[in-house]
Amino acid sequence: MVLFRRPLFFPLVLSLVLLLSGAEAQKPWTEAEQLDFLRRHWSRPIPPQGKPPARFTPVEASLLPESCGTCHPAQLADWKESLHAKSMGPGVKGQLVEMLAGDTESALGCYACHAPLSEQQEKIAGRKGGFLRNPAFDARLQARGLACPACHVRGHQRFGPPKRDGSLASELPRERLPHNSVTRTPAFLRAEFCKDCHQFSPDGFALNGKLLENTYAEWKASPFAQAGVQCQDCHMPDRRHLWRGIHDSEMVRSGVTVGLSTDRERYAVGDTAVATLTVTNSKVGHYFPTYVTPRVVVSGELIDRSGRVVAGSRQEQIIGREVSLDLTRELFDTRLAPGESATFRYRQRLPVAGLTLRVAVTVYPDHFYVGFFEALLAGGAGKGTARVREALRAARSSSFTLYVNEMPLT
Repeated sequence: MVLFRRPLFFPLVLSLVLLLSGAEAQKPWTEAEQLDFLRRHWSRPIPPQGKPPARFTPVEASLLPESCGTCHPAQLADWKESLHAKSMGPGVKGQLVEMLAGDTESALGCYACHAPLSEQQEKIAGRKGGFLRNPAFDARLQARGLACPACHVRGHQRFGPPKRDGSLASELPRERLPHNSVTRTPAFLRAEFCKDCHQFSPDGFALNGKLLENTYAEWKASPFAQAGVQCQDCHMPDRRHLWRGIHDSEMVRSGVTVGLSTDRERYAVGDTAVATLTVTNSKVGHYFPTYVTPRVVVSGELIDRSGRVVAGSRQEQIIGREVSLDLTRELFDTRLAPGESATFRYRQRLPVAGLTLRVAVTVYPDHFYVGFFEALLAGGAGKGTARVREALRAARSSSFTLYVNEMPLT
């Protein structure tokens, strides 16, 4: 009898101990409660944090990521390498320098995702209209971009996901834990958590009837959503704070499959070589690529015995959504939905012996930005010129080869 009663007895004792110690017991969150939490959590603008609790140490009261890293060094190290840490990089800051003075409302609209905390914004909306200097502005915090408190702190209260075992409760009373403990919610594990900065509203900016940013909706319509695979499962594996995407060659290779075939093994001089290269969006949970800034180039060319490209032999096909630099027109859209493939057929007569076919898939993550920054500098970037030049150099150097294969033909 004791063997059957013991598993029931221990949870009761544990609950009593937690209750007597003052530890907080959190009830499970319903789906409606999670969605309501997210609606409030991502209201814009994010209210100022206000005065920290009196018992907080300077580290607990600080909003800087380096302070969070005192107890969370692994997360800080990951974040430093992420694009979230660079969301207020020279390309953004170089544009906002002039925009903040001439079009404050639009500038603050950019801050909503690039630096969403009130303390990161130089100006705030006045009660009687217009914009005022923000007395809580922290330039150091602004430079950190999408920093830890943007997701985890509201009113100096900490929020985060359930523990790895799924539990929500703390073992000790809040007042005995750093920064008054943390409120845990599974909302942090939902794709909807990422939606506010990775999905335009239905009435948002669109070209050719398609929202400029539509990543969440692309995922929602995909088999990945139906299978319960969330954004965090791919972009934050094992809860890593890296958020890898189109700029990361390893990440892209893990989501795309490339196959190559020819209509025969060997050719004679004068034959026409026919090669087929297929690029499949096999494991990306949204369109590949999802946004308008990258360009993926599939190419084929003949190489002679000396290693030089045979003149006139290069052929290309583009995967991406191309828009005009002034964002008034969509030029074309050849992106791949989840499970979709693009087929590149290379046909070329072989004029001499000793030729090799080289096919490649090259990713240009910042293709749009290269042209945009060049145009901005040509027209005059004002006080942001130095920063825009720095951003242009980085954009030009961000490309990488996703796939390359050299196949002797003759």
